[in-house]
Amino acid sequence: MTDVHHFAGVKLGPGTLYGAITRLVDAGWMEPLEAAGRQRPYRITPGGLQHLQGQLERMRRLATLGLRRLQTYA
Repeated sequence: MTDVHHFAGVKLGPGTLYGAITRLVDAGWMEPLEAAGRQRPYRITPGGLQHLQGQLERMRRLATLGLRRLQTYA
């Protein structure tokens, strides 16, 4: 949870984070690894990587379009 807060600037509670992880596991986009003490590590699956790449490409297109449109106001 600390990692998410540091890189995204968003503070998530355990219920929010683990609910999201559960949905990602159920979708086949992440898989749990062996627990290491209190840590519960997960790994992205090949299908998860493909899905993430597609989502990031859509976000890039949206950001590019938005930035282009903003230039008309500058």
